[in-house]
Amino acid sequence: MFIMARPRKHRIVAKEPDVTYFKPTGIPLRELEENKLSVEELEALRLKDIKGLDQEACAKKMHISRPTFQRMLATARKKTADAIVSGKALRIGGGDYMVGRGKMGGTGLGPGGECVCPKCGYKSTHAVGSPCMHQKCPKCGTTMSRA
Repeated sequence: MFIMARPRKHRIVAKEPDVTYFKPTGIPLRELEENKLSVEELEALRLKDIKGLDQEACAKKMHISRPTFQRMLATARKKTADAIVSGKALRIGGGDYMVGRGKMGGTGLGPGGECVCPKCGYKSTHAVGSPCMHQKCPKCGTTMSRA
């Protein structure tokens, strides 16, 4: 019997990182080992260690559970500490994430509001947990956006 695993939800991040590579000075790149930090792991570090939010708030912002956030944060801290202590490079990129969208830097996944077609103006009630940008207008087929 074949059992399929539940598909992984995209983690929400505020923006793509501006800097994606760090390396120790004085060591040629070809001689360095690398640790890879995913974009969502970087977001976990940013929210918890830079913004100072509690884990529940961080998890909510990323649309993941608190235990998932805790595991992600622990992994990110370990990779970062290992890179610093062991003199490794740190490459940031990849992962399973979506860049947050919507008014006020939100993700468009909150309650209330409407999804609207920017082409024909068709409106529908926003369904919580279903981003408007993942829906097509039933009238003209254009991607919907959050009103």
